[in-house]
Amino acid sequence: MNTTGTNTPAGTPSGTARARTTAAARPPGRRDQRGPGTVRPQRRPHLPPPHELFAERLLAVLSGHRPVHWMLGQTIGEAYEQLVRLAPGTPLRARGARPVIRTCRASQPRPGAVEAAASISAGDQVRAMAFRLEQGPDLRWRCAAVELGGERT
Repeated sequence: MNTTGTNTPAGTPSGTARARTTAAARPPGRRDQRGPGTVRPQRRPHLPPPHELFAERLLAVLSGHRPVHWMLGQTIGEAYEQLVRLAPGTPLRARGARPVIRTCRASQPRPGAVEAAASISAGDQVRAMAFRLEQGPDLRWRCAAVELGGERT
């Protein structure tokens, strides 16, 4: 017995023997190959691309499910004023069916800018929405322009 009062050999930290015992008791498929005392890195959840996130946000505002000021910190330039003009008419709201994004495609004309187009369906209605995102110096994406297309029936 050493001076710490444990049954580990002298000169061996008491936690090392315990870590080996615990690692040996694990099922073979779950053993950490990096050795005892190492921490496995946390997996980051998969985040959708920024154009898909903004398509959902814009749809929520333009269908009346979220207020316009919800986009205040996520817009730059004329985009907020465009939303203020468009949102009161809830152009993407449909009777009976909740609108959903069918497709959302994007292109990157230059680094730090994304132009996207989405098709929105609600029941038998299909509308188009186009928007531009710009990445600021803080690396956050913000909406810079919004346009709607398609006739409302």
